[in-house]
Amino acid sequence: MQRNVNLSPIVEPLLAWYDQNKRPLPWREEPSPYHVWVSEIMLQQTRIEAVIPYYERFLSACPTVEALAAIDDEQLMKLWEGLGYYSRARNLKRAAQWIVDQHGGALPADYRELLALPGIGPYTAGAIASIAYGLPEPAVDGNVLRVITRLCADESDVTKETTKQRVLADLRAIYPQTKREAAAMTQALMELGERICLPNGAPKCDQCPLGALCPARAEGLTDRIPYRSPKKPRRIQPRTVFLLLDGDTVALRKREDKGLLAGLWEFVGAEENLDEAGARRWLRTHGIEIEQLLPIPDAIHVFSHVEWHMTGYVVRCKKITDSEWARELCWATAKELSDVYALPTAFRSPFRALMEFWGGEA
Repeated sequence: MQRNVNLSPIVEPLLAWYDQNKRPLPWREEPSPYHVWVSEIMLQQTRIEAVIPYYERFLSACPTVEALAAIDDEQLMKLWEGLGYYSRARNLKRAAQWIVDQHGGALPADYRELLALPGIGPYTAGAIASIAYGLPEPAVDGNVLRVITRLCADESDVTKETTKQRVLADLRAIYPQTKREAAAMTQALMELGERICLPNGAPKCDQCPLGALCPARAEGLTDRIPYRSPKKPRRIQPRTVFLLLDGDTVALRKREDKGLLAGLWEFVGAEENLDEAGARRWLRTHGIEIEQLLPIPDAIHVFSHVEWHMTGYVVRCKKITDSEWARELCWATAKELSDVYALPTAFRSPFRALMEFWGGEA
């Protein structure tokens, strides 16, 4: 059910609360368009606490748009290693190159021009426009949708674009017109959703500056709002991970340029769960003569739409037959795994097993 609610009364108490309660985050200390852009891309699907060290390391390596546009792809992926959703990093570089070529290295101070850049959607464009440039443009993400639908007692499906567009229009109608207050309004809504108006029916209503204005609180609807239509079950994908060792190096291969984890490095693997006998057959088929085969702990990694259920083995190779498949492998030392090659978080458990094996051998 949708209700018509005048949101203008929320502006003054929300801005006053934010002024007293805002956190000292590094991208707030110097909210340049570049800093706001990098931070907002990193914060997509990622907690603030996890982002801060990545943000600081990223800016140390890429202090300007020009530096980002020129960075080597492998170094970029290494800087992003562990943050996930790697297409975000690739789009950052693509957009930086466009900004250098078409905008003289400065992010455009225009909402629609920001939207035209790779990897920048309505939320990020609104965040840059308002926080960095003081334009009256809202930034509507999951946190803001939760706050506004509760303030409107709106039980519409927040996964639908019509709901997001309505919230965007309702906020545009009340957004402050001064630069300082427009920037503060965007961050205040984010902050309220992150710290007070929490998901899953557990908001801190007694600490909310808008509690007296919230019908969802008054009517006990916070466990129902926001409403999300049920997601489809994730697809289960079996995998076997092989930690192929040749001396003090482990084999890596690059994934294809399209699809899940596109273009990233991974350990050698098969798209099925293999017991020891099956693992030995697979290795023989690929021309690998085994000196030692040891199982590693099973692991599960959850992506948004798929789950990898992984078995795995440490394989000390006695001989590898030359073949097109073998020539595509890259062999990396422990130091190179740490400093050069970016491994997706999906391989964190096999990586730990490898480090333990190497440490145990030392």
